Amino acid sequence: MGGGEFRRRGGALLLILALATAARVAAADEAAEARRYADCTAEARAAPEAALDAARAWEAEGGGGPARHCAALALIGLDRPAEAAQRLGELGAELTAARPTLAAEALGQAGQAWLLAGQAERALAAQDAALALAPDDVELRIDRSLALALVGAYRRALDDLDLAQALAPDRAEVLVLRASAHRLLDEPAAALADIERALTLAPQDPEALLERGMSRRLAGDDSGARADWQAVLALAPDGAAAETARANLARLDATK
Repeated sequence: MGGGEFRRRGGALLLILALATAARVAAADEAAEARRYADCTAEARAAPEAALDAARAWEAEGGGGPARHCAALALIGLDRPAEAAQRLGELGAELTAARPTLAAEALGQAGQAWLLAGQAERALAAQDAALALAPDDVELRIDRSLALALVGAYRRALDDLDLAQALAPDRAEVLVLRASAHRLLDEPAAALADIERALTLAPQDPEALLERGMSRRLAGDDSGARADWQAVLALAPDGAAAETARANLARLDATK
């Protein structure tokens, strides 16, 4: 993460996920349907265009929710996240009454897809609906904190991260994000405390080292910041963390 931006976890918020279970089917067909669903979602990763065609054909045969979910995953692979988000939101709304847990997952994925489409407000609406069904879901809390931060609602983002941290106290990722929120809220002591705790849990986490470098730079510890950002490049020379570390090092060099 660089400058005043709240970083996206994992770099790109990849959505190629599967729902926890396929739709219930008749006992005699359950294994075959589950295999078809697994094959379709695997193909959505490897060959999304073919998977989309297969999912549409399956839906025409009565494949229902699993077929529609696979189609949404294929759309993500085809870089059509807004269409995927629309489909996932509709699926989540339909599942809400009968299968609230699955509905929350679909709505949460819709939120991720809206973020990929650059539509944070729509992501928030989907995430709000998901959390109404599953308020103790750590992943949903993390995802909504990202959307909130993208619209500048850092205090509300921190509230979600506080809850996520209470539910999963040993998740380094949550602590890194919380440190980012504290930093953006001009709370340096809290930011540093969170990032040091994260690094005790994951000493070689590039995202944690990147964030600590930012805290150190703000505290005037240029040598410490440089060491952290150089460590990021040594551990993970490719990806978003490395890109931000290089940019920060360049800015640091420019101040000499």
